Amino acid sequence: CVAHGVAAAVIISAGFAELGTEGRKLEDEVRSLARGKMRIVGPNCLGIIHPPSNLNASFAASMAAPGNVALLSQSGAICTAILDWARQAHIGFSSFVSVGSMLDVDFADLIDYFAEDATTRSIVLYMESIGKVRKFLSAARSASRAKHVIVVKAGRHEAGARAAASHTGALAGADAVYDAAFRRAGVLRVETIPDLFHMSEILAMQPPPRGAGLAILTNAGGPGVMAADALMLAGGQLASLTPETLARLDAALPPFWSHANPIDLLGDATPERYRLAVEVCAKDVTVQGILVLLTPQAMTDPTATARQLQSFAHLADKPVLACWMGGASVRVGIDLLNTAGIPTFEAPESAIRAFLHMVQYRRNQELLYETPAALPEDVTPDTQRVQQIFAQARAAGRTLLTEVEAKQVLAAYGAPVVPTVACRTVEEAVAAAKKIGYPVVLKVLSSTLTHKSDVGGVQLNLADEPAVRAAYAVIESNVRQLGKQDTFEGVSVQAMIQERGYELIIGSSVDRQFGPVILFGWGGVLVEVFKDRALGLPPLNRTLARRLMERTKIYEALQGVRGQKAVPLDALETLLARFSQLLVDFPEIQEVDLNPVLATPERVVVLDARLLLCPADRPPEQCPRLAIPPYPNQYIAPFRLRDGREVLIRPIRPEDEALIIALHASHSEHTIRMRFFSMVKTLSRDSLIRLCHLDYDRAMALAAVLQERDGPRLLGVARYYLQPETGVAEFALVVSDAYQRQGLGRHLMQRLIAIARERGVRRLVGQVLAENTPMLHLLHSLGFAPPVLVDNQVMRVELDLTDRS
Repeated sequence: CVAHGVAAAVIISAGFAELGTEGRKLEDEVRSLARGKMRIVGPNCLGIIHPPSNLNASFAASMAAPGNVALLSQSGAICTAILDWARQAHIGFSSFVSVGSMLDVDFADLIDYFAEDATTRSIVLYMESIGKVRKFLSAARSASRAKHVIVVKAGRHEAGARAAASHTGALAGADAVYDAAFRRAGVLRVETIPDLFHMSEILAMQPPPRGAGLAILTNAGGPGVMAADALMLAGGQLASLTPETLARLDAALPPFWSHANPIDLLGDATPERYRLAVEVCAKDVTVQGILVLLTPQAMTDPTATARQLQSFAHLADKPVLACWMGGASVRVGIDLLNTAGIPTFEAPESAIRAFLHMVQYRRNQELLYETPAALPEDVTPDTQRVQQIFAQARAAGRTLLTEVEAKQVLAAYGAPVVPTVACRTVEEAVAAAKKIGYPVVLKVLSSTLTHKSDVGGVQLNLADEPAVRAAYAVIESNVRQLGKQDTFEGVSVQAMIQERGYELIIGSSVDRQFGPVILFGWGGVLVEVFKDRALGLPPLNRTLARRLMERTKIYEALQGVRGQKAVPLDALETLLARFSQLLVDFPEIQEVDLNPVLATPERVVVLDARLLLCPADRPPEQCPRLAIPPYPNQYIAPFRLRDGREVLIRPIRPEDEALIIALHASHSEHTIRMRFFSMVKTLSRDSLIRLCHLDYDRAMALAAVLQERDGPRLLGVARYYLQPETGVAEFALVVSDAYQRQGLGRHLMQRLIAIARERGVRRLVGQVLAENTPMLHLLHSLGFAPPVLVDNQVMRVELDLTDRS
């Protein structure tokens, strides 16, 4: 097929990687033959179905109905089951792809394709393994800005993960890490195949809520209680109705209504009563979503009530869901609500699950637009000191740092650590204790022991010199009883912190697929008992750090409960952000535990730390990469304008939205027309997001920033957007009128070209108005090919970045 120029193939057969070494060898041979000449779907797959063109290149017996959902599945058997179920549920597809073992074409390729497909509204996936993690997340982050991306990931538990791995020939990552990755990519994860399609429809009907506060309206107490129970058990919250709302409801409802949320409208609730109650709740700022429950009682009119609710189908940022419980008597009402765009369910629990999925989708979308920059300008980490500590440990043949070394590393990044002194003898320990001030803590100093408490290596609250001497002897005796003489290297001495507070853990380990993963939760010696923790992917900024903390149970206590003061959450955010930057800067870090981190109402301080490096034979560049690209600090550099003023050239940041607006406002009509080919007077919110929130794996925007007395001013931007499947990137350049002819445009383009070449972009292409001769002259001088006339006004320009002649 390759020899005859066949461009694509579907391999349905099994017998490849899932069979082990021989199967992987066969896979490698096929991959080698096809590389650069043919794209392959499969092997071990069902094939491809494209209903709009009536194409069935699959092993399925029948054609799927046309629709606007693209289904991507790793299991052929699941595909056939979905096809059968979808026909009964009247669900259609824009495309139906069984990817199998993903020898070549993978989830990321297909997500990129369907993100640009006009007939596809939602992309839904059945996944057993993710494939190339960074490629997948890059594609998903890009697609989910415009379309709903929803996934069922099998293999949540160890046995299921093993089955998934053997089935697909790929190792599955820890399930909680998948959750963290999906959140950062704006992807919604659901539990069941029906939920894939239900949520696709629901998100198309209703906006995701801005919060988790739900108002429940019902004409029967039982269903309202069931809905409230389901909501609270799943981590949702009942909206706390404002006094104004309660007063309005008092005026609109009979005196015996529940006077609380759930709002019991009573068994004789009329359609008008339902309408008034929904209208009042829709105006309450504490209500982020409304669930309307109805049971068919003697005085109930399900159909007329549905008609009254139709006018609430399109509230801004406040979804309305319905649950019409019953059978034939409520069927017409259900159809009316669904047709109007109000998703309607037959059980309260189903409606609650859908609402909470919508809440999670909104939160994931918010995380999608968080692009952590480097540490704030007032924090300059001492990276040289960290490199020195790591080098000393390597030179001594160690990968495990001592506690003192680990704390020195953290201190180099501005982390608040309790001062700790390494002591090789009892006399040194006594001297250190006197200098620090009693009471003190002694811990075993060892480059091999990882959990000091487990071996009797910690002595607390030592009030004087005799106590220090006795504690030293006890620790030495306990450790030497292990039978390893070289395990005891002395003790560390630190102040005994007697403030009351919460013991937390902040840590990191390297996942085989996702690279470094950050953990936050309830710490101390019982950390593995309580298992109250949340995982996130670096890099983190303060917002992402707060979202990470919010997913733990201990977070509620940290805010202050039962008369206890809140801890400084901003200090915890800062610590997590600095910890994240340490992981970004030093990929050779294998594991870190800050446990405990003591959080009191006055401060946050790291009491103990453990840090393990990657094996010595693995250089940093071979250590697992971050799953999400960090802010590219390496491209920050100064540039001097022709008039002598210095500007900073740096990659654009999400917080630059205001600068982009100001730059656009400064343009003359001529400059706007040269850039946009028409008069674009204002930039939409979607445009700002696209301009400022970048995935640095597939886009780059260099901003020229001048620091003035009243703040920074954006002078110009050069950017490109890459099409990953082709290696072609479209570029654009704009410079403020007042700063043209300063050499800035040329410099921005030179820098952009260099970065594109470094990152493997094959060609830069763009469109320039034929009358824009200064731009055409600039591009010609930079090596672009002669422009080609596209129409009467527009020229196409192109630069081959593979040609280094």
